[in-house]
Formats: sequence, C-alpha cells, structure tokens
Amino acid sequence: MIEVESITFAYPSGKPIFLDFSWQVARGEIWAVLGPSGCGKSTLLYLLAGLQFPQKGQVRIDGKPLTRPRPQTGLILQDYGLLPWATVRQNAELGLKIRGFYGPDGKHAPTQMDWDHNVIPWLERLGIAAVADRYPSQISGGQRQRTAIARTLVLHPDLLLMDEPFSSLDAPTREDLQTLILQLQLENRLTLVIVTHSIEEAALMGRKILLLSQPPIHQAMIFENPGAGLEPYRKSEAYLALCERLRSQLDRA
Repeated sequence: MIEVESITFAYPSGKPIFLDFSWQVARGEIWAVLGPSGCGKSTLLYLLAGLQFPQKGQVRIDGKPLTRPRPQTGLILQDYGLLPWATVRQNAELGLKIRGFYGPDGKHAPTQMDWDHNVIPWLERLGIAAVADRYPSQISGGQRQRTAIARTLVLHPDLLLMDEPFSSLDAPTREDLQTLILQLQLENRLTLVIVTHSIEEAALMGRKILLLSQPPIHQAMIFENPGAGLEPYRKSEAYLALCERLRSQLDRA
C-alpha cells in the first residue's frame, strides 16, 4: 500500500533527516515507528500524510505518487486537534461537513460518498455517546482522544496514521485505548502506522516495528512481532524479550 522510495528530506537550513531512505507497508499491516527524540518519527508520518514532501525520491500510496493530503488517509495527533467551541458531536461531524462542502471531487473527498453521516453509532462504539453534547473542556483526556478517533473513523479511512496519540494519558486509559485501536483496526481492515516513543507500546501494538536511529537515516531496522495485539501477549516472555532487544538497540541509536 505504502511505498517510500529513495527519499531525501531536510527542513530548510537543516541537515537531512532521511537520505536515500526506502520502506514499504502492505495493506492491512500494523506498524509501530520507534526511535529517539528528534530522529524523524513525526516527520515520516507527515510525509505519509502528504503534509511534507521529500526533496528527492517519492512516496506512493496504492501506486499513486503522493502530491497532496489523501482523502482516504486519517491522521490523529497527540493534541487531539478538537475545536474548543464545538461539542463532542460537532467535533466528530467536522470532517463530514468539510467533505460535504467540497463534494465528491476525488481530491478533498472520495468520488464515492455513500457513508452514513450519522456519527452517533461511532460515539456509541467508542463509549462517548453520553458526553455527545459536552465541550472538550468538560471531558477527560481519554474522552477527547476518543472524540478525535471518532472524527477520523467516521470518514472510513483505509490508512490510519497516529502520532504519539496516547502519550499524555494515564496508564489505564492508555491501555484501554491501545486495545480499542487494535479492535477497530481489525474490524475496519485498516492499515495502521503509529508513531511512539514508548518501547512497551511499540512492542504491544506493532506487528512490525520500524526502529529509526539518529539522522541522517539511510536504512532503518525492522523487527517482526507477530504476537502483537493478542490479549495475553503483554505478559509473555516474547514480549519482554522484544522490549529488551528494542531498548538495547535504542541505547546504541
């Protein structure tokens, strides 16, 4: 689904973050992107989202060069991106209203706009229907993140990009949302790429893990992790061993 082919990217007046870097993601895969601070994790996500573009090389999704943000790609950020003056329901409806404004032009919205515009089933699925008429300041961090997830999934993306979405949440809320995202990925056959600074989160969620080192990044290490997402995996020896391997590699990065 995703082909990153020999890209070079640097911010203005900065050193290259990626230098002749290639990577591929197949449809339906779950990837965690892990690495030290400042290594380019979020930059890679923005390149996949069409918010940044490489100076050399190409990013392709479904064989098509990425030249702008793609309607079928959902992006969920750490700070939720909710409108403080809008209710939970209105925030969840925001993407639908924007797509309705443009119409099914194939650029801002898919040419087939046949999904249900009722967001309540998503709010119910995510456990926030009871707070649908409250404002972001009146709900918890976990509920705000669920609202951001609802706003994205109501648009029926096939690719979901998440930038450290659970880092500011307490441990029980974080674990609940990790489990929920894995369930939703399976139910909706999503391709999922999640950026995280947490070794434990990467090992828990990523069936494949992309470990970035300090820039410039020519080639990244890839760890296969087929047990990720299975209920007992968090307490297994394989999980603990992978966490140690990742920690060891990060210490060398």
